[in-house]
This record gives sequence, structure tokens and C-alpha cells, in this order.
Amino acid sequence: MIVEIGEYVHVIYRALYENSGRRHFVGEVLATESAVCRIEGYVFVYDQKTGVFTKKAEKRVTVIDLSESGYIVNLIDRTVVLEDIVYKYEQAIGLVATDGKGFSLNINEFGAKS
Repeated sequence: MIVEIGEYVHVIYRALYENSGRRHFVGEVLATESAVCRIEGYVFVYDQKTGVFTKKAEKRVTVIDLSESGYIVNLIDRTVVLEDIVYKYEQAIGLVATDGKGFSLNINEFGAKS
């Protein structure tokens, strides 16, 4: 098994077509069967009007097949507090997911400042 119960993941949903909604998910794997995972965490949705990803306040549970080609999956260290993760733009890097305490994940889909 590649992904284990208790691991933290950052999932980028690949855009299927131009102007499709951009969503990301950060959460903890609750259950897994092969690469199909039940994950509890937070959704980040891109607001085209403001050009910013917004974190939804409520926790959600979702089921994702992490082996599908429609996802980009990053593992997050288990010491990171998921509730503290926010998105921000850093000069010369672009978009990062960070907890403000040492965790920083460059999540630019098309290079710096995407």
C-alpha cells in the first residue's frame, strides 16, 4: 500500500478544460483500499474574480482514487497541523501552501506565479 491511514495529503484536481474550476484538497487519510482513499480535510477553491484560492471553513470527507490521472498528490509531514494551512503568494516562488511555521509546499501548476 502506497498511502497509509493517518497520512496527510495535498491533492490538486487537474483542470479538465479551460475555465474549469480549480480545486485543491488538504486532509488526513481515514481509510484506504489500494489507492482509493477516504480523506477528511479542507477544500481550497480558486476564485476567478479575485485570483485567490479560498479555504472553506468547514471540514469535509471525500473519497478520491489517488491513482487516477486527474489528480496531483503530495504527501505532507504528519507534524503539520492541517487546520493551520493557508495559501499565499511568495515573491519569486508563486503560490505556496504553508502553515506559517516551517511547512511550505510550492504548488505552482505552471511555474512561478501561476
